[in-house]
Amino acid sequence: MAGKRPIIVHLPSPTGGRRVRVDGEILGLAHDVRDLVEFLRRAGLEIEPEEVADSPLIDWRGVGPDRWEAETRS
Repeated sequence: MAGKRPIIVHLPSPTGGRRVRVDGEILGLAHDVRDLVEFLRRAGLEIEPEEVADSPLIDWRGVGPDRWEAETRS
């Protein structure tokens, strides 16, 4: 991945998906790792899907890459 641009993946929204920001700009609402990788590719950042969980460039807010839906309460 070229450069050290801050990548933030926010908590899952109540309706599902996670907002993705790079350099403060919202790239979109990702619903899975494939969406995240595509948003980053369009922003000029190349990363493989299997690398996102351990990348020091991605700030996972609250939960990691295994959660894309909001937590439901019983």
